[in-house]
Amino acid sequence: MSFNFDTLIERRNTDSAKWGWYDPDVLPLFVADMDFRSPEPVIRALRERVEHGVFGYAGQATQLIDLICERLWTRYRWEVKPEHILFLPGLVSALNVVARAIGQPGDGVLVTTPIYHPFLHAIQRQERAAHIAPMRYRTADSTASYELDFDAIEAAITPHTRLFMFCNPHNPVGRVYQPSELERLADVALRHNLIISSDEIHCDILYDGNRHLPIASLAPEIAERCITLMAPSKTFNLPGLGLGFAIVSNPELRQQLQRVAEGITGHYNVMGLTAAVAAYREGQRWLDELLAYLTANRDYLMAFVSASLPSVRMTRMEGTYLAWLDCREAGIPGVPAEFFLKEARVGLTDGAMFGPGGEGFVRICIGSPRAMLTEALERMRGALERLSQG
Repeated sequence: MSFNFDTLIERRNTDSAKWGWYDPDVLPLFVADMDFRSPEPVIRALRERVEHGVFGYAGQATQLIDLICERLWTRYRWEVKPEHILFLPGLVSALNVVARAIGQPGDGVLVTTPIYHPFLHAIQRQERAAHIAPMRYRTADSTASYELDFDAIEAAITPHTRLFMFCNPHNPVGRVYQPSELERLADVALRHNLIISSDEIHCDILYDGNRHLPIASLAPEIAERCITLMAPSKTFNLPGLGLGFAIVSNPELRQQLQRVAEGITGHYNVMGLTAAVAAYREGQRWLDELLAYLTANRDYLMAFVSASLPSVRMTRMEGTYLAWLDCREAGIPGVPAEFFLKEARVGLTDGAMFGPGGEGFVRICIGSPRAMLTEALERMRGALERLSQG
């Protein structure tokens, strides 16, 4: 490989939220923040921007807009026009803008759980009601899988449901939804007059030949009711630079978002803009090698769970770099994430944060050097062995 993803980079005492959250002896694998250097073209572009020495307000982002439109056409044959793009600081703020912009306080927002927990927080903070449709969970030996439950989706929708907040690739269960599933979801939205907010921030992190399909690209009548959320942050490991975007072809819908966001979310910053342009223009080779490394990490984790954590099941990851582990049969007293933090000194995300169906699960980020992932898994194995021995 041209890029050495095995390099262990010291991130303590660097103002890292990930590495400053726990005590120094804890391995933090809980947040979607990879422990790899960003692509060298990005680092070079940022260095050149710093050398310029003036950090004024960013302008119209014409280069970035053109790159986004070109990228979406090349990858998905999805024609996005420059005026369809609305920049936002990041996904979490975007979710709150969307939840506030659609409907009124007390209106319903459809979600399929377990789901990335800021979805649920945004619904609550914007005084909307969560209309929950749990996904179907299936097991086979040491692995598991999820699928959408369309009966549950139909049952969760009421006359007050205004918005469907969707996630593809799915965080935390790693699904990459197939065209037939997306078409059924689009039909649901059309029949019930729902706006679709589709979080597609992990769209570049895919395995096993899976292909991402933006739901808005299915048909013009679907695009008219879609808000597609994307960013370079997960793809190129740039989350701290605060730049994301929404794609909204419907001008009235776009104006609704702009009215809510204006004066609240703030302008994107010049360093985030610089990094995004460099990443989309020159970062593909780095991304190709990252995907090969993440695939090997995914396969290593799956083999380890099967061989060494026999009471734990792993959902097979089709996308994202976030693994979802079912610990309900491991005999762990209490909350698994708390157990692994105390007994293994490994920081994981508590599955209960992801809503109904997440209790007894943990989420683990595999975007780290193999040695770090190996050490965390060995610590977890040791904790479970001590537990079984009483």
